[in-house]
Amino acid sequence: MESRLSALVDEGERIGVLGSPSSTTELALDILGAAATRKLVGELALFRFMQDASPHYALGQITEVRLRNIWHEDPTIRSLIRQRGRIDAISARQDTHQGQMVVSAVFREKSPQQYEPDILGTVPPTGTPVHLATDAVLEQLLAPYHEQLFYLGHVYGSHPKLPLWFKHFDQGASGAGEAYHIGIFGKTGSGKSVLAKMILVAYVRYPQMALLVMDPQGEFAKDMRGKPTGAFALPLQKILNSFKKPYFVLSVRNLVLDTWDLFEKILYESMFFTILSIPKGENRSLACHILARELKKRKVLLHQLAERASFEKAWQILQEEHVQKQFYRSKESRARFCEMLAEADQEELFQECWRPVALLFCEGRNRRTISKALMWLLRTKEENGSSRTRRPVLVVDLSHEDAHEVFWNEKVQALVIKRVLEKLMQVAEDFYAKEEKSLNALVLIDEAHRLASREKPEDEAARDVRTVLVDAVRTTRKYGLGWMFISQTLSSLHPEILQQLRIFFFGYGLGLGQEFQALRQLAGSSGAALELYRSFRDPHASFDMQSRQYAFMTIGPVSPLSFTGMPLFFNAFSDVQEFLQANRIYWRA
Repeated sequence: MESRLSALVDEGERIGVLGSPSSTTELALDILGAAATRKLVGELALFRFMQDASPHYALGQITEVRLRNIWHEDPTIRSLIRQRGRIDAISARQDTHQGQMVVSAVFREKSPQQYEPDILGTVPPTGTPVHLATDAVLEQLLAPYHEQLFYLGHVYGSHPKLPLWFKHFDQGASGAGEAYHIGIFGKTGSGKSVLAKMILVAYVRYPQMALLVMDPQGEFAKDMRGKPTGAFALPLQKILNSFKKPYFVLSVRNLVLDTWDLFEKILYESMFFTILSIPKGENRSLACHILARELKKRKVLLHQLAERASFEKAWQILQEEHVQKQFYRSKESRARFCEMLAEADQEELFQECWRPVALLFCEGRNRRTISKALMWLLRTKEENGSSRTRRPVLVVDLSHEDAHEVFWNEKVQALVIKRVLEKLMQVAEDFYAKEEKSLNALVLIDEAHRLASREKPEDEAARDVRTVLVDAVRTTRKYGLGWMFISQTLSSLHPEILQQLRIFFFGYGLGLGQEFQALRQLAGSSGAALELYRSFRDPHASFDMQSRQYAFMTIGPVSPLSFTGMPLFFNAFSDVQEFLQANRIYWRA
């Protein structure tokens, strides 16, 4: 009795047959004449064959099509063609088209409705029909996993949707059983941020999963606030509400810094001591440390620093000779410093230099410390001890947009990112030690090439951030804490991070120079697949917005069609409604 899948395959368009030479890693296709004028590169094809007395189905993408005419290769014929341009009896009529197909998945038919993964352990005979895959074929083949499938776009240059799956990091039917790290790479404008948001939605579906977004540019925060930007304006806020997923945007405006060490370093970066004639260097570092130590001795709390009384105490401390002697040894230096103290406009110094720094440590309504925010994110139990049914999404918006009243620049941003990452590691380790189960959490890092560069940064804060990130990707998988890095480049990202990534998405722009060499090392695949990647068009070279295509190559266990490790190619959705409908995401207006 013919199975439903076998009937669907036969109904599909036949584009060719298996040819020679073929191997278990790469198959040659003899393209039929009727299909020779079709666009075939990138198409998902499949064929049915027998192996170990069982029906099998192999799927893969066509990576290359070659034309050959042996008569045109003959020197005599070439001479005639040179004179005539073409020979009617030979030109076109004697052409043969041969394609290359790389098999990415093989399924064995256990029963008419049940299929299991297998390998291509033999080469089917020449003449085996090869058909184009359709949505109906893929749905039938993957019917048992229907609820787990997620779609980011269509098969590259074709119509069927490419089935993917993003599993949470715990046990269970939809769980991977472990955390893994993801990388999204591509030039500016290649669509990597939009792709990251769509992947974020894939994980939002799981109520038991916690998500943290480190957002240096504020792009994700705008979407969370219901103000999506760009041509692909994904309504993240509505999507989160439709899944009843709690979320919170922790911006510079409502972030409370919580260590004296941070106060010292941020005060060092400010203009406070510059105005008081202490340039950056060892003396200023000592002055910041001593001032913080003396304030603590006098019972000043971090959240009180923005009060005028705290500033008055700090001013008094700086006027004390025994304090000045600790960062200025010579009388001349201390005399100059005292002179600057006397001449300084105390009110202006408070308003323009001290208060913008102190406000970063000030508590208030809707303001949260880093520690409390991360504990709220990662805890798996409610305050009454019951299991937490819906874990949240936390976006840490570190952009300049909300930093109106506070002192904020790239160095301060790096210091805060370091603090968030260090506290995250600590909280993750504590929770894992107490509960002895997976944290089931993912951290998304935007602009990763800035935070974890291959070259050692000159700035100390940037170096510290890089060190923390590298250590995190090595150690947090055992806690059930995964990372997703978004970067414009491959070659400039720290190699240790690249080595730890399990799933890759490569957008347009990595096909030249050092970027392509780094891509070749990571992909480790056939030259035909890499050449197909290099054929990606620049999305911004299209004639209009509607015709833009955002193509990606993906490697890793992200699809039921790629368990052999071969790359898959797809065009990401360019229409929000199509993305929502494909993934059955609806809400009432």
